[in-house]
Amino acid sequence: MHPESQIKSRIVVIGGGAAGFFGAIACAEKAPEAEVILLEKSTKLLSKVRVSGGGRCNVTHHCFVPSQFAQNYPRGGKQLKEAFKLFGAAETVAWFEQRGVKLKAEADGRMFPVTDNSETIIDCLLKAARQAGVQIKTGVGVNRIQPEKAASGSQQFILSLSNNSTLVADKVLVCAGGNPKSENYNWLRELGHAIQEPVPSLFTFNVPASPFKELQGISVPRAKVRIAGQKLENEGPLLITHWGYSGPAVLKLSAWGARSFHDQQYTFTALINWIPDFTEEALRAELQQYRQAHPRKVVSTNPLFGLPQRLWRSMTLLADINEEVKWADLPAKNTNKLLEALIRAQVEVKGKTTFKEEFVTCGGVDLSSVNMRTLESKLVPGLYFAGEVLDIDGVTGGFNFQAAWTTAYLAGNAMAASLVNLK
Repeated sequence: MHPESQIKSRIVVIGGGAAGFFGAIACAEKAPEAEVILLEKSTKLLSKVRVSGGGRCNVTHHCFVPSQFAQNYPRGGKQLKEAFKLFGAAETVAWFEQRGVKLKAEADGRMFPVTDNSETIIDCLLKAARQAGVQIKTGVGVNRIQPEKAASGSQQFILSLSNNSTLVADKVLVCAGGNPKSENYNWLRELGHAIQEPVPSLFTFNVPASPFKELQGISVPRAKVRIAGQKLENEGPLLITHWGYSGPAVLKLSAWGARSFHDQQYTFTALINWIPDFTEEALRAELQQYRQAHPRKVVSTNPLFGLPQRLWRSMTLLADINEEVKWADLPAKNTNKLLEALIRAQVEVKGKTTFKEEFVTCGGVDLSSVNMRTLESKLVPGLYFAGEVLDIDGVTGGFNFQAAWTTAYLAGNAMAASLVNLK
């Protein structure tokens, strides 16, 4: 046997989050002869997995058609479409089930472990990594990646670590996550990679002068939120908070408008349609019909359209409707104001709040420099990327985790396959 074949190939995975673990496991399972080392700069592993979905971990979304799944990514959807055909939501569900973790789908499509506990996912990933022989080192960050030619002529990497030591690797998978600070991508810019400027995504709207501030905790199952003067709009559950508005309708809109809202310094006008099933004409006719059918009913105490009582009452106050006035006595101008409050409630957004602890960035490594089938850099052979470090981000509902599982799985397998060529 050639003595060189005794030398193990070394893969280093940077980042101990969802993508880092999934990539390390995929590579180690496919190439058991390789040395796979996972480095995490903090002392905590899988911290985002732990807090996701209110501690339940929203693993993926119940949608097994790759082209449909890809429509939930404001950035990266087009490039992910093919990747999802190779490893999508169905494969993710099967991957966890094969390792003893059953997932369930909820009515809105989000998928969770049947235990409703994110520790189930964390334990599964830790166990799979251990069984595959992945070496996990915490408290070790990477400051620099330096490609260089090995004596054999093959590509190698010298990693400068935060503990002032260096580590030599044959392949490197970067799963360092998204970061809000542009300068934190400089170590990747040094390798020639263009970085799409990071800006926040998935945030809630702050409305200091909200007319509904006292209604915190009230939600409607379907509302349409659109941005005045722009084509941005989204429909879904809407939650009133003490600082403004949240819920999927706002969170998804924040993802699609991430760059635009950043450019406007998070100051813009949002219009809320509380009853999106009605056109203005249909609503006017409906109100007129109700007035004729129930002339003696008091307007403010008889909510329509299934709206919560307190929300309806606030709308009548916005429409300057006296709390004693009956439908028969309601002036036309107040009817018009009520109609406006129902389908075009104007709110002035001034700022944002990060959604729970789930920080998501729009931005990262430009996808044009990455082969999306293997996740290998087109500029630096042997360097791979997965997860949020890429300029990929999805709306809320399990889509960001799926992008992490998919890109990491493909990268891990591609690295393992390429090791054959090193021998």
